[in-house]
Amino acid sequence: MAVGNSSGPCRLDGKAALVTGAGSGIGEQIARVFAGQGAQVFVADISEEAGERVANEIRKEGGGATFVRLDVADPASVEQAFAAVDAAGRLDILVNNAGVSFVGDILNTPLTDFERLFSVNVRGVFLCSQAAVRRMKEAGGGCIVNLDSIAGKVALSERFAYAATKGAVLMMTRAVACDHVGDNIRCNCVCPARVHTPLVDAYLAKNYAGQEAEMFAKLSAAQPMGRMAKPEEIAHLVLYLASDEAGFVTGAAYDIDGGVIAMR
Repeated sequence: MAVGNSSGPCRLDGKAALVTGAGSGIGEQIARVFAGQGAQVFVADISEEAGERVANEIRKEGGGATFVRLDVADPASVEQAFAAVDAAGRLDILVNNAGVSFVGDILNTPLTDFERLFSVNVRGVFLCSQAAVRRMKEAGGGCIVNLDSIAGKVALSERFAYAATKGAVLMMTRAVACDHVGDNIRCNCVCPARVHTPLVDAYLAKNYAGQEAEMFAKLSAAQPMGRMAKPEEIAHLVLYLASDEAGFVTGAAYDIDGGVIAMR
């Protein structure tokens, strides 16, 4: 997304945002949309190659972007990444987007995978949010947006571990909002249904080789609108929540699911 005009709604001019998992998928689109709206974006990802690619492309389009390597589950890595932001100035926005998934019920979820999901999806949100709140409180305010899921609100088949982590993210969102509303810190989350990202394509290629198109159509048809969400659709909702236009919104969990929850 190229840099937009300096007027209009949901501008982020003069603001600095750190987006985790910004090397691909939803995180990449959030970084691009934020930069297009005038933010200085810290493209945080565990993959240097992926993160540098996104940051370089944003800069080529005239936006402000810096890659920072970040393993959200590693406290030392989190501190290093946030120190890099400190060196460039204050942090106004944190988007906790990095996450992993697993398909399985309680009987076929290995402990190693259960712990891996909690390490990234819950511990990662905790560590990054803690680092951000410390800085935002000292600076007089800020905004956090967490990427959650409808799996954090309603039961989905064979998403035992994933749903458990997303339920935790929902309550961490509300707790941060409650505890720090007086510090001028807002915290919200978005809850997508299926989104068409490279992870979906990789999952289909691994588990349904030769049947990718058929399974993609089946997964799409399972949602009331008959398709998956686009990453940029998620990114624009995150943009709204991160902008001053959402200044009276905190502790909220926004469904962006093509009608899944409403029509259950």
